[in-house]
Amino acid sequence: MSSSKLTNLQKAAVLLISLGARGAAKVFKDLSDEEIERISVEISRLKHISREARLSVYEEAYQMSLANDCMNKGGEGYARMVLEEAVGPEKASEIIDKVRTAIGKGGPFELLDNMDTNQITSFLQQEQPQTIALILAHLNPEKAAEILCALSEEMQAEVTIRMATMTQTTPEVIQQIERVIKEKLAGALNTNLSAIGGAKSVAEVLNFVDRSTEKNILENLEDREHELAEEIKKLMFVFEDIVHVEDRSMQKVLKEIDTGEISVALKAASEEVKNKIFKNISSRAAEMIREELEFMGPVRLKVVEEAQQKIVNVVRRLEEEGEIIIAGRGGSEDELIV
Repeated sequence: MSSSKLTNLQKAAVLLISLGARGAAKVFKDLSDEEIERISVEISRLKHISREARLSVYEEAYQMSLANDCMNKGGEGYARMVLEEAVGPEKASEIIDKVRTAIGKGGPFELLDNMDTNQITSFLQQEQPQTIALILAHLNPEKAAEILCALSEEMQAEVTIRMATMTQTTPEVIQQIERVIKEKLAGALNTNLSAIGGAKSVAEVLNFVDRSTEKNILENLEDREHELAEEIKKLMFVFEDIVHVEDRSMQKVLKEIDTGEISVALKAASEEVKNKIFKNISSRAAEMIREELEFMGPVRLKVVEEAQQKIVNVVRRLEEEGEIIIAGRGGSEDELIV
């Protein structure tokens, strides 16, 4: 996918992925719950992005940041002068327009500017040409052009004629249409979102946000897309991560797991994980498990993964209940476990 085909929301997702989990988590602290949710979904759905596209996104972000900084310091005139010197008059005007839009109040149907063109087209196809014309007239020209091209040839002609002959429309009518579009959009998102590629990126970011932010995001995703939320939950804490569980907490976890299940879970575990578990059980139990592993025959990978997932589920439940602590999960280092 090239940068020219990316929506602003997708560009934001590319930037956050590039920052890494810790960097993205810091940015999340300055965003609203709705913004975090939308970007998290976009990160999880993001497909392969070429190196050229990523570099283009980085360059645009830098230019936008430069323009915004110049406008804050010396106004739009100063910003335009600096940008014209750096990228030329035409590109400078484009950047200034984007910054002006970003810091100003958005117009009607602005939510469509950050949506994928195919998604927009899929539900606009069912609308009357007059309604489509009204919506396109209020969108960013670039986005409007993408949508127009995606319509059927017959619809393209109908919409174009109505845009050209459109008269003034009352704010009440525009607001009513915008409300209907939002409702249809919500329905489209609920049915079309899918847990493809990138869910791991969301999980990695959420591993570094505070518990309240994580809980809020996952609860909202649960309402909108249950399967995606469940996939992210599973990826947020994997079996190998138990090495980060504090020792006393690990002992609480292992008390709830049968030694037979532990043996199966360790069948495909790293030495580091094995040592973590042996360190937090009795020497007798550790010796029993070592012997069982030595004489255990072949075990299906699915069975091993199920045993490991049981341990993971206990870890997540006890952490949710505040019974244990996992390193790097947002709590204070001085926090006591009682």
